[in-house]
Amino acid sequence: MGGAIADQQTTTHHSLLTFHMRNLRGFIKLLEERGQLRRITALVDPDLEIAEISNRMLQQGGPGLLFENVKGSPHPVAVNLMGTVERICWAMNMQTPQELEELGKKLSMLQQPKPPKKISQAVEFGKVLFDVVKAKPGRDFFPACQQVVIQGDELDLNKLPLIRPYPGDAGKIITLGLVITKDCETGTPNVGVYRLQLQSRNTMTVHWLSVRGGARHLRKAAEKGKKLEIAIALGVDPLIIMAAATPIPVDLSEWLFAGLYSGSGVNLAKCKTVDLEVPADSEFVLEGTITPGEVLPDGPFGDHMGYYGGLEDSPLVRFHCMTHRQDPIYLTTFSGRPPKEEAMMAIALNRIYTPILRQQVSEIVDFFLPMEALSYKAAIISIDKAYPGQARRAALAFWSALPQFTYTKFVIVVDKDINIRNPRQVVWAISSKVDPTRDVFILPNTPFDSLDFASEKIGLGGRMGIDATTKIPPETEHEWGAPLESDPNVAAMVERRWSEYGLADLQLGEVDPNLFGYDMR
Repeated sequence: MGGAIADQQTTTHHSLLTFHMRNLRGFIKLLEERGQLRRITALVDPDLEIAEISNRMLQQGGPGLLFENVKGSPHPVAVNLMGTVERICWAMNMQTPQELEELGKKLSMLQQPKPPKKISQAVEFGKVLFDVVKAKPGRDFFPACQQVVIQGDELDLNKLPLIRPYPGDAGKIITLGLVITKDCETGTPNVGVYRLQLQSRNTMTVHWLSVRGGARHLRKAAEKGKKLEIAIALGVDPLIIMAAATPIPVDLSEWLFAGLYSGSGVNLAKCKTVDLEVPADSEFVLEGTITPGEVLPDGPFGDHMGYYGGLEDSPLVRFHCMTHRQDPIYLTTFSGRPPKEEAMMAIALNRIYTPILRQQVSEIVDFFLPMEALSYKAAIISIDKAYPGQARRAALAFWSALPQFTYTKFVIVVDKDINIRNPRQVVWAISSKVDPTRDVFILPNTPFDSLDFASEKIGLGGRMGIDATTKIPPETEHEWGAPLESDPNVAAMVERRWSEYGLADLQLGEVDPNLFGYDMR
């Protein structure tokens, strides 16, 4: 009966989320109902002040914020809506991070479909294909995002409440906009989340890596001698942002991804002045073009590494149209040393990647990308060890399994009985099972993250693998010590007699690590 009740509660929970989750306003309403949103009516400055307030909330796992009185702009600013893993799960129509792995299983089946060996496998794959059909985008011919249309000389980006997070930042930025472009040959759209810097009342530079879809589209447009059309959708359903931030190599559009995430298709609307589609419920939409070769200096800005990035020439976007909803809400965030919203998103993506990674590297039981390691710089992997050298094989396979692990500096491999999300257990495994001469291996001069200042040469760096598993011959020439364990009979007796000892009021659960010399606040 307990299971039936739990299932019923889960169903009710999901329907409630679906009711709220189709746009940004629905998510804000959900957070407010659950006591996870604060409205701030005091006058605040988007230059430094909003980020300073939000950063203090992020450090404490505090609520999302809605600033209703912003200096220099008539529009309210929402920030820190996805500032905890719990709120990320709500954005994904889920309750716990573990549920994200079920979504990962769907994506893994689509990424590398295998012929089903059993009827049950065929049925499961059929369900996933049906989910893809349901995820097909819909069309909205009277979209909310076009309730107000501003074109030509009336367009002034300075009226948007763009934030500047850090004192050394070069200017105001857009951070959570969906940047939408299209391949001029195939017509396939790309949806990415890239930073844009304000340059003038109607221009911005866009900062994207050369491997990203938008950059590829710009190169193709340049070869054809064409301008690249671009649209920026601001204030969208956070679920769509998660889909756009998922760099999984599957031949599906981000709109289909978002549909798979939500269980139903995303409603799209055709832009007013460019041949692109955007989420119909966006709060703002900016429409413009990039002329190949037209660039301006972009940066420096604070980035996820915890330092200011460099100054570099970036493509210039010329905007000629802005549409928005009545009384629109501006959604933003900012990068920096964790915890930040981007780190919370990475933790959720970690769960989604897990089934995909298991499919690529079969011995991996689980893996974890700690937030303090900037969400991808260090990975902890647990394996079901069966033969010597397997930990090294797993580490090497991890680096090549998915593109997003290309810049992972450290891979620590532990046995399957180690809780990889408990740093105390991981440090114990490294300390008790690693001989640095035998178990540490380094790959020098590999392609690397240009934002990583620790590298001797920018863009070129080393990687380290650490085998913290129990060693078996011929990895070691001596027997491994037997692990210390309680006598099971005595342990059971103590469990039964706990109240007799007069200790019933002492609940033995998770221990505060500060009791053991840590300083974790």
